[in-house]
Amino acid sequence: MNDPRKGSDAEPTTHFGYKTVAESQKAEKVAEVFHSVAAKYDLMNDVLSGGMHRLWKRFTIELSGVRTGNRVLDIAGGTGDLAKKFSHLVGPTGEVVLADINASMLKVGRDRLLDRGVAGNIKFVQADAEKLPFPDNHFDCVTIAFGLRNVTHKEDAIRSMLRVLKPGGRLLVLEFSKPTNKVMSKVYDAYSFAFMPLAGKLITNDSESYRYLAESIRMHPDQETLKSMMVEAGFDRVTYHNMTSGIVALHRGIKP
Repeated sequence: MNDPRKGSDAEPTTHFGYKTVAESQKAEKVAEVFHSVAAKYDLMNDVLSGGMHRLWKRFTIELSGVRTGNRVLDIAGGTGDLAKKFSHLVGPTGEVVLADINASMLKVGRDRLLDRGVAGNIKFVQADAEKLPFPDNHFDCVTIAFGLRNVTHKEDAIRSMLRVLKPGGRLLVLEFSKPTNKVMSKVYDAYSFAFMPLAGKLITNDSESYRYLAESIRMHPDQETLKSMMVEAGFDRVTYHNMTSGIVALHRGIKP
C-alpha cells in the first residue's frame, strides 16, 4: 500500500488548504498568501469577523495573566494587536517580542506599532514557530493567534513553545476551530466558502488567499485534538474555551 504522506518522489506531503503539497512547499505557499494580504490584513479581519476578532483577542489577553515585568512572546503576531496590549501590561520593566515568519506581516506590524508610539519594551523578530530562536525557559507567556493552522509541523511548534517558556509559564493558542452545533456549522460553511473569497476579491483583489483561509480552518485540528497535542507535548492543566459557538477556541496550557 502506498504511504499517503509520501509524494511520488517519496518526499513527505502535507495539506495546504484542501490541496496536498510537498512539505517543502507549504511554507512558501503560506508566505505568498500573507505577502498578498498583509497591507489590508486588519481591514479584512474586521470585515470577515464583524469586529469579533477584537473580542476574541481581548479574552486572550484577560486569560494570559500577563503583568508588570513579564516577558511575553507573541508568535505570528502579524499587525500587532496582542503585542500592543501586552506592551502596556508589562510596562518598562517587561519585554514583548512580536515574532512572525512573514517579513511583510512583520513590517506592517512594526510600522503600525511605531506609528502609535509603542516602543521601548518591544522587539520584532522574524522567526519560525517550529524553531524558535530564543533561550530555554525565557518567557512568562507565549501566545499565537490565528497562526498555528498555517504551521507545517504543529507538534514541533508546540514543543518549541514549551521549551522557551519558563516553568509555570502559559501558552495561549487562539485559533479557528469546529462549531459546536450543526446549524452553526452549516451557516459557517456557507459564509466561509461564498462570502470570504468574494470579500477577498472585492477588497484585496485576491479571492484565492481567502479560499485558502476557509480551507485551512477545516484542516486544523478540532478542540479536543489540539488539547491532546498540547498535553502530549508536555503541557499541564490544558483547557479550552469555545467562543462564538466554537467558531473560535482559546486553548491554554501551563509548563510544569
